[in-house]
Amino acid sequence: KPCPLCDEAKEVLEPYKRRFTLQEVDITLPENLAWYDKYKYDIPVFHLNGKFLMKHQVDIQKFEDELMKLELQND
Repeated sequence: KPCPLCDEAKEVLEPYKRRFTLQEVDITLPENLAWYDKYKYDIPVFHLNGKFLMKHQVDIQKFEDELMKLELQND
């Protein structure tokens, strides 16, 4: 199904793709019902390292800050 906000988010995150692994979840699939119930009105949703980060649009400053923290922890 079309998701213009999802497409926009992927474009914004493109320059960072070497620094993290993007996992897309189609919440309309039956096996993702729990995600659908939780986020059906809030897509796209972003989690980083298993933790909720933001929804609807990419806050690039918040994303950069959290990604940097994660990278520093893993060094």
